[in-house]
Amino acid sequence: MSFFLIRRETSKQTMSYDQTKALLQRFIMALLGLLTAVSVMAQNGPQPRLPVIELTAGMYVIQAEVAQTMNEQSMGLMYRRTMGVNEGMLFIYDNPQIRCFWMRNTLLPLTIAFIADDGSIVNLKDMQPETEKSHCAVKPVRYALEMNQGWFEKRGLKSGFKLRGIPLTPAIAQ
Repeated sequence: MSFFLIRRETSKQTMSYDQTKALLQRFIMALLGLLTAVSVMAQNGPQPRLPVIELTAGMYVIQAEVAQTMNEQSMGLMYRRTMGVNEGMLFIYDNPQIRCFWMRNTLLPLTIAFIADDGSIVNLKDMQPETEKSHCAVKPVRYALEMNQGWFEKRGLKSGFKLRGIPLTPAIAQ
């Protein structure tokens, strides 16, 4: 009889330990979930302003933030509510490829210019806010420039027009 009682008490202690362990695991999982949610919410704002270079399109001067890292490029102009008239974002890649962009979490209507290595505009695409439609270059490019929608059209800039100030190699922009 006493053996049975001792075994029963041991069983209660094991159960108590298991319950504590399970509770601790739930707490850790909840804490990890909370930390993940906080980090995601922290990214629901625009990225800090990036380094700026000056580009020229004929008589027009463009102040272009340079997005060169994968993080900077994936964030782009997301969550920005305003952008100056002659401001934009220049995306610089290591090698020419067919580049495609979408407008997820991008609040501003934009026009994107896909740009060849010599600075000439390959093609232009208007992009509507908060859409996931792909807007692609018609041939491999190393550069893309996002401006407020209509900026190029209002200035008569079309495919073939050459922008000045485009870095010749990605390392120059650093």
